[in-house]
Amino acid sequence: MNSGTAEHTGGPAEGDTFDAGAGGLLRQPKAVWATAGASVVAFMGIGLVDPILPSIAKGLDATAGQVSLLFTSYFLITAVAMLVTGFVSSRIGGRRTLLLGLALVVVFAGLSGTSGSVGELVGFRAGWGLGNALFVSTALAVIVGAAVGGSAAAILLYESALGLGMACGPLLGALLGDASWRYPFFGTAVLMAIGFLCITAFLKEQPKPARKTGLLDPIKALGHGGLASAAASAFFYNYTFFTVLAFTPFVLDMSPYKSGAVFFAWGLLLAVFSVLVAPRLQARFGSLKVLGGSLVLLAADVLVLGYGSHTTAVVCTILSGAFIGVNNTVYTELALGVSDAPRPVASAGYNFVRWFAAAAAPFFAPRIEGWTDIHIPFVVAAVTAVLGAVVVLVRRKSLTHEAEELETRHATEDSVAVFAN
Repeated sequence: MNSGTAEHTGGPAEGDTFDAGAGGLLRQPKAVWATAGASVVAFMGIGLVDPILPSIAKGLDATAGQVSLLFTSYFLITAVAMLVTGFVSSRIGGRRTLLLGLALVVVFAGLSGTSGSVGELVGFRAGWGLGNALFVSTALAVIVGAAVGGSAAAILLYESALGLGMACGPLLGALLGDASWRYPFFGTAVLMAIGFLCITAFLKEQPKPARKTGLLDPIKALGHGGLASAAASAFFYNYTFFTVLAFTPFVLDMSPYKSGAVFFAWGLLLAVFSVLVAPRLQARFGSLKVLGGSLVLLAADVLVLGYGSHTTAVVCTILSGAFIGVNNTVYTELALGVSDAPRPVASAGYNFVRWFAAAAAPFFAPRIEGWTDIHIPFVVAAVTAVLGAVVVLVRRKSLTHEAEELETRHATEDSVAVFAN
């Protein structure tokens, strides 16, 4: 990594090799825990609406296609905002960017609960997406920069927050949504307000980078072959991921409690496999083999989900969390470690590409069902997962070569740092 790593991530980079051990995962400063805790709530907001999608459709007299736009507007704005996050944080600092993102989420989550039409709700979710983009992308940089134990520990902590948030979001949505579909939005606003107070109390202002990030820097970073390959593969994968997340609740057609329980179990598997299983598989088989295999298994799982019985669909929905958990961890490591771009810039470019697929899947899946039948959206999702694996296979030399070259560079820089001290 270049010498500006510490400045860009907002924290020290001593010993910050990308493959550092995760032994310090639980021994983190309060600032890291405050940021990770707020990240849990931020990720809860993604799956929060899952168990209440049918209730929202009924309450606002909307179709499944209209309600699915809650995800589309959210992720479309999130994708575009990725070009802005580095620009903003490099000028006002990581702490203020986190607080700005949290404030926007509090406001728009609260407004979402007051919506009188599906159009209003879709618009408020777009504002929510802007706040979430500012927070999530900056939170990763803050955690990586300030965490004890190196990048591996920081990424595992971040993935833990993602998994826990994904698991608890549907549960919170079910518990509060059983009374009214509006309550989960108000509940999220309250939790994010608590996160705002925690960040205010425990996180000190992060050092600003020596060089300010330009609006087009994330796009320029994608000129790196390894990062572009990781982003392209993740694009196809995310279409599959968010077909499961946004379209499956309509297929299962369960009560908020039952749907919440299904996606809670799904989120638990996601968390366990992203934090505990993925690193062990990577150590034994290598990241690219694990990623390719997991994508193919996810494709098979989604295909069975689409054509199986209701019980089979429930089981496959839960099981998909395991493959998604593995994929999330490997993709995050590839995105942050495969190029020599500053990590916030590389993360922004990578997320700019992949979130477009997260916006596309909820939009196209119900429309594909309308054009064909209920099985075909899952066939398309299985195909996109396989395409993600194909990109990894075809571009494996670029990914492997660049990753090994960067790992060598990290080790050299760390050795120089040790002797210098």
